[in-house]
Amino acid sequence: MTKLADIARMAELAQLVLDQRLGRLRGAAAELERSRQQIAALDLSVAVTDLEPVTAEKVALTYDRWADQRRSELNLVIARQTVDWMAARSEAQTAFGRVQALQGLASRLKPRR
Repeated sequence: MTKLADIARMAELAQLVLDQRLGRLRGAAAELERSRQQIAALDLSVAVTDLEPVTAEKVALTYDRWADQRRSELNLVIARQTVDWMAARSEAQTAFGRVQALQGLASRLKPRR
């Protein structure tokens, strides 16, 4: 094989790696967004109107306590997912750089007409 063919094959393989890394990045972003939506949903509590005021307040306080605990858990999940997303983004950026470098090298090695 020629140098150009070798580089073209490496560029194809690098593109496959990039596609895989971009898929992982999309997945990480979707998980992170899902967790953020879960936290946002906790703030959408429904007021209970058909209960006595004291009972309604007790229900609201119980919900608030549960929601605070759930927010705490989700914040830990979001922190971990953010780290995963950042790692996936970094890997995708590296893969993109490889593809660009190999495509640039291949274009320089192509015979001029």
